[in-house]
Amino acid sequence: MKTRPLASRIIGTLLFGATAAALAYFPLLGDQGTGSTDAGTGGIDPAQAVFTAEGQPLVEAVFVLDTTGSMGGMIQAAKDKIWSIATTLAMAEPAPQIRMGLVAYRDRGDDYVTRVTDLTADLDSVHAALFQLQAAGGGDGPESVNQALDEAVNRLSWSTGDDVYRVVFLVGDAPAHRDYQDDVDYPLTLAAAKQRGIRVNAVQCGDSPDTRAQWRQIAAMGSGAYLQVAQDGAAVAVATPYDEPLARLSADLDKTRLYYGSAAERAKKADALGTSKAALEAAPASVLARRATFSSTDAGKRALIGDNELVDAVASGRVALSEIDDEALPQPLQSLSADARSAVIADMAEQRARLQRQIEETAAARARYISERVAADGGAEASLERQLFDAVREQAGALGLDYRGAAPAY
Repeated sequence: MKTRPLASRIIGTLLFGATAAALAYFPLLGDQGTGSTDAGTGGIDPAQAVFTAEGQPLVEAVFVLDTTGSMGGMIQAAKDKIWSIATTLAMAEPAPQIRMGLVAYRDRGDDYVTRVTDLTADLDSVHAALFQLQAAGGGDGPESVNQALDEAVNRLSWSTGDDVYRVVFLVGDAPAHRDYQDDVDYPLTLAAAKQRGIRVNAVQCGDSPDTRAQWRQIAAMGSGAYLQVAQDGAAVAVATPYDEPLARLSADLDKTRLYYGSAAERAKKADALGTSKAALEAAPASVLARRATFSSTDAGKRALIGDNELVDAVASGRVALSEIDDEALPQPLQSLSADARSAVIADMAEQRARLQRQIEETAAARARYISERVAADGGAEASLERQLFDAVREQAGALGLDYRGAAPAY
């Protein structure tokens, strides 16, 4: 039996189903009406979202992002750099699990007030939600910062426990509307955040004096840092000869994933994978290279796999393939003999290990290339990546996460 062609046929069948689901579902993310809406949690039940091993630290980061008309450059920077930020968060010792969330906000009278993506370890779903954001609306100065912060602190599925660095990054260029009578004013929200161990950092885009005064107050009340970046975020942009190879390796690695469970669970996962795939296919190679770099970290490997992934479950010995009911297996495996199923899983595990080694080596070469370029060009101290890294290093260090041997990921 030639296991590689069989595995390839199975992968192709599964991806066809995921792509079809994406075509049906993906456009819906772009128009979610007014008010506060959910962009999804990547198919992860918030009640089941935290699955860290005993003693393993957890980093939970939520970005509260102004998406009004003046924020186009920063929104693009967020799309481009989401994986670099995740990689930076993952660089601590001991290696943490990463969960991220997103609250996009505008103002009353715009297409929406908030769009919420719950905290999740499935960062592809966060990237897909970011991909749909465009700068529009606003125009009267202040925005619905109060509602956005309230939802970030009180609506999302923050975990409980001691081994958690919980952090919000408020990113915007205009102050809060404080004249909406039914709002929860941000001092009350920040007091609640402090009680729950959530730090709130305020990142000002541009140099508005009104925003500066309020953002400094928010940072002080939120036990966080005030950061100031250029209107477009001043993110470091270095194209490398390793971007295209990493993008290809990452796409090949994605094809080694197989999910088991009930028919409903597998359909839900196929929808999530299809939505993420549509966003990834539209992303440039540089973004895919950053995603591949994140997947080379311990946290990234776990995030890529997620729950109920058959190859990892069987190869690690956590699950015996013979103990899984036929109807819970991916459809293409159900008609195969036990030996053929085992051969497919073994082949995919071998492919995954080989691809992960290649990604780690190529990502390390890319990091060296960028480090040399950044050192030669200078100016990175004011970048979004550097300022976020400095804030995280100081704040997470107080909880036992050590970033002293790390550097910002670009």
